[in-house]
Amino acid sequence: MRRPLAVAVLVAAMFTAVSLPGTAAQAADPAPAVSKVADTTLDSQALYFVSYNGLVNNNSFQKNGLLTYKGYQYATWYTADRSAVVARRALGSSSWQTAKLAHKLRYNDSHNVISMGVSKTDGRLHLNMDSHSDGFFYVKSAAGLLDNPAGRAWTATEFGGVQTTLDGLGLTSQFTYPQFVTTPEGRLQLSYRVAVSGNGRNALAEYDGTKWTALGEWSSSTGTYTSEHGSSTARNMYLHGIDYSADGRLHAFFTWREQNGAVMCNGGGITNHDTGYVYSTDRGRTWRNNAGAVVGTTGGSDKVAVTDAGLVADPLNPDHSLMNQESQATDSASRPHALISYVPGRFTQCTTHYVNDRTANGRVFHVRKDITTGAWKKTEIPVPLNSSQRTKLVLDKYDNAYAVFPFGRIAAASKASNYTDWKTLYDGSGLNAFGEVVIDETRLKQDNVLSIMYQQKSSGTTPSPIRVVDFSLPQ
Repeated sequence: MRRPLAVAVLVAAMFTAVSLPGTAAQAADPAPAVSKVADTTLDSQALYFVSYNGLVNNNSFQKNGLLTYKGYQYATWYTADRSAVVARRALGSSSWQTAKLAHKLRYNDSHNVISMGVSKTDGRLHLNMDSHSDGFFYVKSAAGLLDNPAGRAWTATEFGGVQTTLDGLGLTSQFTYPQFVTTPEGRLQLSYRVAVSGNGRNALAEYDGTKWTALGEWSSSTGTYTSEHGSSTARNMYLHGIDYSADGRLHAFFTWREQNGAVMCNGGGITNHDTGYVYSTDRGRTWRNNAGAVVGTTGGSDKVAVTDAGLVADPLNPDHSLMNQESQATDSASRPHALISYVPGRFTQCTTHYVNDRTANGRVFHVRKDITTGAWKKTEIPVPLNSSQRTKLVLDKYDNAYAVFPFGRIAAASKASNYTDWKTLYDGSGLNAFGEVVIDETRLKQDNVLSIMYQQKSSGTTPSPIRVVDFSLPQ
């Protein structure tokens, strides 16, 4: 039986007016975009020297050289006389307040970065600095300094004396790569490497607002790795980062570096291989592989080892100059993402000069859990690296991904495309940035602004300006 025309029109109108979740009727999330809003000077005469192809004030593994907490942004670096400096500003301000700490950098070694962390339980700022396979130097602020920044003066007297322990807790005589991370409960954890490149272990310490506790080592340097060229029985795990996601998991991507160069096709390369991934559901006490199986216990006899199953997210042999300590992030659904870089096989199956080959033919790849299948997926970013150095990853509030390349170049891809539409949004022109940059990972969560700390190119040991450039992302 045919409906009267008026009834048919009414029924059609009823159906077309309904918007179901996930349908095209919903407003689409904005595509990734950047808009430069500010560029301020931290120090016109920052310490400058090139070491290991990098600068001590701007290194990818520096977590955090720039951070935001309760409406203020904090930065740290070494100034021309080698003194450690820590600064702050109210978000949106172009004026930085600085405090010079009672420590001077000992060596011209770009590993000896300054890293900051916040203990939310007592409102302190913590700094660990000046270490490369030796002792470290530690400073913490007065309690509550970060809880009421507008009501407290920013002077060196707000910071305690320089220590070579964590309030009396000695960790190791061979300490490198301090990275602070705050737990969901507000405790502060310190990640670091024990021993040396090619034969080291990752470890954790934790501050509860009253005292530091050593949780212990969680990665192993032992076991046999064999490539098509040879074998190695010692190594270290290089972390791309260590980050808590919205669901409370602690995530870590990594690469292995073998001690024995026999695993390489040529001695001019580097022994890094494979991109691995582990996570913890108990604040770093135990570690699980991608399938959820426990593969290591912090402070226990069973540590995460190269021989453990289920660790590899992206396999790669040691012949492609894979970068260590690149970058990682987690999205709003707690999915892990990482950037990795190496020389793809279409250019060569055997790199013979690590720096030159990466500069000429290095490419960056985005590795992540696929939105639909949950399997590991990798997409090449179609932007030449043009550098031997590292690229940083951030995600905006819509889970669009941004890669900040050496020299301050920015490329991005949308979540809507499943991260396949990478394109350059900013070419870095006008910055005159040396190479690697430092990202404020915490500010994006506050106001969706991407803050990048960079140092301008110089020559020899002539000091140069260190600056912070801010980009507004989609609101």
